[in-house]
Amino acid sequence: MEKPWKCEDCEKGFKDRHELERHQRSHTGERPFTCTQCEKGFTIIGNLRRHERVHTGERPFTCSDCGKGFTRLCNLQSHQRVHTREGPFICSVCGKGFTQLHYLENHQRVHSGEKPFICPVCDKRFAQLSYLQNHQRVHTGERPFICTVCDKGFTRLSHLKIHQSAHTGERPFICSVCDKGFTQASHLQAHQRLHTGEKPYICTVCDKGFTQLSGLRSHNVTHTKSRPFKCSDCRRGFKSSQRLMSHRRIHTEERPFSCSHCTKRFRTSSNLMKHERGHTGESPFTSPTGKSVTRSSLAEPQSHSHQSETL
Repeated sequence: MEKPWKCEDCEKGFKDRHELERHQRSHTGERPFTCTQCEKGFTIIGNLRRHERVHTGERPFTCSDCGKGFTRLCNLQSHQRVHTREGPFICSVCGKGFTQLHYLENHQRVHSGEKPFICPVCDKRFAQLSYLQNHQRVHTGERPFICTVCDKGFTRLSHLKIHQSAHTGERPFICSVCDKGFTQASHLQAHQRLHTGEKPYICTVCDKGFTQLSGLRSHNVTHTKSRPFKCSDCRRGFKSSQRLMSHRRIHTEERPFSCSHCTKRFRTSSNLMKHERGHTGESPFTSPTGKSVTRSSLAEPQSHSHQSETL
């Protein structure tokens, strides 16, 4: 087929002007198609349309065997090998088969311990690029996955899906001891340790035990002066990602916590709870007799002479 449209940079030929213009963006770096959610740019509109499914959660390519959905046809085709047991890429160490070569390459790092992807902010290492990209959102504060019900943002699509169960009320994982329901199996497993008293995650410095690995990681920072979570605006460091996210709202002026009684909004859930007590009349302070009292009534009474002096 004749390709009369030539690129002046690399002399590659194209059959029409539109293909040439699209190709030239690889030289200019132009990305005219921009995502309205996260402002990421793309050279062609088809790539933008596929990317937008990350935000909407749309998965139009569905597996006929298990019903699992995918954003791209090639991902569905790779997945279907799971059902056909076709795994042409075999690990020479453990004999496990993989449907794609890059899956095998990622898996082999389990045996080698290699973690070639390094965070430029805190030097944490990762075995896969996707793990590093997810981690970096801790430092940037980026939350591209937005809940369509409450506008809350998340760093990962899986976290958004878990959150959405809070709106549906679905809690399929039930504790056999107390019948409490959970949205995730991992949350149920962590909860069950409250009944068993098991604390498998032990601090190597002080031997304190924790029911969850996340609790141990947060605790470990107390033994060091490290503040690895840096604000991208003011470079202030924090010991946990939660504290960084709370701090960043100072810069973004985001107030995600809304009062159910009025239109006032707050940066933190604790400030919202304090505010809502003004509507309900509830007090967090309890007297020895069991009655709720205000902070002022807990103060030591002053003499009338002293009050008159201060007035």
